[in-house]
Amino acid sequence: VVAGTIASVHSQEASRRTVTARAARAKPFVAPKTPWGDPDLQGGWTNVNENGIPFERPDALAGKQLETVDDSELAELVKERDEARVRGAAAIGGRETGAGPVHWYEHYGAKNSRAWMVIDPPDGRIPPQTPAALARISGRAGGRGGRAGGAGEGGRADSWLDRSFYDRCITRGLPGSMMPAIYGNSYEIVQGPGYVAIQYEMVNELRVIPLDPSTSSGSSRAQSRDDGGPRIGSAIRAYMGYARGHFEGETHVIETTNFTDKVPYRGSSEHLKLTERFTQRAPGIVEWSVTFDDPHTWARPWTFAMNLTKTTEPPFEYACHEGNYAMRNMLTIAREEEKSSR
Repeated sequence: VVAGTIASVHSQEASRRTVTARAARAKPFVAPKTPWGDPDLQGGWTNVNENGIPFERPDALAGKQLETVDDSELAELVKERDEARVRGAAAIGGRETGAGPVHWYEHYGAKNSRAWMVIDPPDGRIPPQTPAALARISGRAGGRGGRAGGAGEGGRADSWLDRSFYDRCITRGLPGSMMPAIYGNSYEIVQGPGYVAIQYEMVNELRVIPLDPSTSSGSSRAQSRDDGGPRIGSAIRAYMGYARGHFEGETHVIETTNFTDKVPYRGSSEHLKLTERFTQRAPGIVEWSVTFDDPHTWARPWTFAMNLTKTTEPPFEYACHEGNYAMRNMLTIAREEEKSSR
């Protein structure tokens, strides 16, 4: 028995040494480069597997840190989330549009990468909003377009102006256009010397982002565009803001300002500075983190993150406005409800 035990110990030790040796020989992941030398993020990506991840740390996980949630705990959380999605399938679409068949939707069986999204502050909670932000948000909710940029059911339907820009097939804003949804989760990244472009499947959004030539290999033409100059004036505003990009090592950083107040995200103001970081962590996996810096809304900056996964499926045509029967239906139903309540 003793001899067998000793042999078993030696066998385990030999196995451990073999694994250690293999790990030592394994080459670390090196992100690919474009022909002109920038980190290569090109191709199709999707965040469909991040669907169902709580944005903030759930109360049930109070006291936990993201890095302390082990694989077995995460697997159990993912199982619970998928069961909840199946239970809620009949309610997809809400009372205005009605649910479609299950094969319309992409979010079933999502393989979540984490327990929650907010990574800073460390407690996984969004910092408190300022008193001025609370007053602004309250006033915004009361008037025409009060749901602009928002999502969810219910709310006024006196006019199309009472519906969100998302309902009206105009925009989901930032970072809304890249957040997981029940469908439309594909993205296409295209790069060229001095530029990065991101096409979003949902609402057919497209951003063309000039790169700072001091951090991009670029070309003589890109270098001559004076991209290192000042940003555009504060009077110029856009639904997706004004973006400028640069590289920090292997990470693509995009800083966006000049938002309008028509597409707030979680109550943000037009003064928001949004900083996105795209970092390839493994073959076919990019971590996308987003930092909100808006002292007009939150007591301090905060950040969330999730994974994008490589896909061979390009973005489909969204054709939202052409088939937007939901808008007509919502307004028609609201008029019928008014008649029945008289």
